[in-house]
Amino acid sequence: MGCRDTILDENREYWTGRASGYSEVNRQELSTGQRQKWKACLREELVRQFPERAMEDLRVLEVGTGPGFFAILLRELGCCVTAVDLTPAMLAAAKENAGPLADEIHFVEMNAEALEFADESFDAVISRNLSWNLPHPDRAYREWTRVLKPGGLLLNFDANWYAYLFDGTAREAYDRDRANSAEQGVWDQNISAEGENFDVMEDIARRVPLSAVRRPAWDLDLLSGLGLCCSADEQVWQRVWSEDEKLSFASTPLFLVRAALL
Repeated sequence: MGCRDTILDENREYWTGRASGYSEVNRQELSTGQRQKWKACLREELVRQFPERAMEDLRVLEVGTGPGFFAILLRELGCCVTAVDLTPAMLAAAKENAGPLADEIHFVEMNAEALEFADESFDAVISRNLSWNLPHPDRAYREWTRVLKPGGLLLNFDANWYAYLFDGTAREAYDRDRANSAEQGVWDQNISAEGENFDVMEDIARRVPLSAVRRPAWDLDLLSGLGLCCSADEQVWQRVWSEDEKLSFASTPLFLVRAALL
């Protein structure tokens, strides 16, 4: 086993400590206009791929559910939802946040790089802010593709979160975001998130492969090689982020990788 494999254990420990604070971020999203923005985005993507099917007919897997934000929205849309996460503390927070919907969502502890589902189990696989953190993202993408049904849809929302560790220009932009957030009085999750240990996360980020590569170009290249028809929406952040997020994360805009299994 290579040294990268230990990152899964480090991730589990790190995100266990972050569960409470990250759950609070999700609860804020659920209590504001972000809930409807994200729900509309997810619905639009699903309808584009499955125009003739009812939401209730779609089996959707969320990988890396964290405190359950996407799982909750997808269930509210009517989808049959399975949500997995590596961290038991995150799953506990997700069930709490889901409230009455918790019994309608199948929450499972599972490694995103080694899914325990049969081939062709889901109509859609969806993830947010996970793939950058994985020691073997190529392996994860292969697993997510494996469990997709023919005609299925893969949606991955992510960003070049830690590019500033490897690129001087990105570092200057990142520092500028911190200064602008402070000047505007915006809560900056990059420096004040509850339970955050930035030294630990940056150490992990230096050792995972995606921090230093250009995305979403990397994702599109890999998914095309797996036989998927894929594209990227690099303006999706305009649709789903709050004004505060647009200010705080200006140098790391969220992108959407959209891939269909033909």
